[in-house]
Amino acid sequence: MESAEGLVKIMPLHRRLAKGLRRAGHMLLDQFYPPVCLGCDAPTGAADTLCPKCFAALRPITAPLCPVLGLPFEIAFGADALSAEAIADPPPFERARAAVVYNDLAGGLVSRLKYGDRPELARFCARLMAGAGHELWADRPVLVPVPLHPARLRMRRYNQSGELARELAKLTGLDCEMGLVRRIRKTKQQVGLSGDGRARNVAGAFAVDVERLALQAGRRIVLIDDVYTTGATCKAVTRALKKNGAQYVDVMSFARVVISAEMPI
Repeated sequence: MESAEGLVKIMPLHRRLAKGLRRAGHMLLDQFYPPVCLGCDAPTGAADTLCPKCFAALRPITAPLCPVLGLPFEIAFGADALSAEAIADPPPFERARAAVVYNDLAGGLVSRLKYGDRPELARFCARLMAGAGHELWADRPVLVPVPLHPARLRMRRYNQSGELARELAKLTGLDCEMGLVRRIRKTKQQVGLSGDGRARNVAGAFAVDVERLALQAGRRIVLIDDVYTTGATCKAVTRALKKNGAQYVDVMSFARVVISAEMPI
């Protein structure tokens, strides 16, 4: 087996130089622009993280939770206990998971990522998502971001869900299909709409690249989004995928709106 020293010696000179320059560049940037908390801009010891105070303000979603919708339960009721919402309105996807509860801090991070031209925030969010979604990765699914309409993409410059999907792909080693689903109708902003209004707003708004989907035949698909509120968007994308042949679709988001404690049935 090659030693670490031996591997360094056989590494091409240009690669060693590039690696050294990157390291030097990061050190120089840290001197002029010390890393700060993504939440409050307080100084931190590392980049792309939160200070202890802000990190404590996050509410991670962990077991016990609804096995379908991923809603957290106050106490454990058994592995098969479903939330009232999952019973009353079964989703078209198989499972949904989220890293944290949507609160002021999580909302601030999402807002900066989404509207504040801060795509680097996706690195931090994806690290939490990678851990929270561990059970979704077992079957080596393909990651598919919820798409933006081209007009909105031009305005924002990037798709926040796409940035999350790219970072998750790096962390998990999974494939990422950026163009498998397209948004073909420019919809209103979902903020402020009722649950029914959100569903009507995104109905028929998505199209699937059938040829690309055929290449993923039999594989699970995990939709990636920033926030799961009522699930209207993810449900619409799931229906479009399943209409065109997808068999299993899961959903992974950074944050999830939890209105109140869910009682299982």
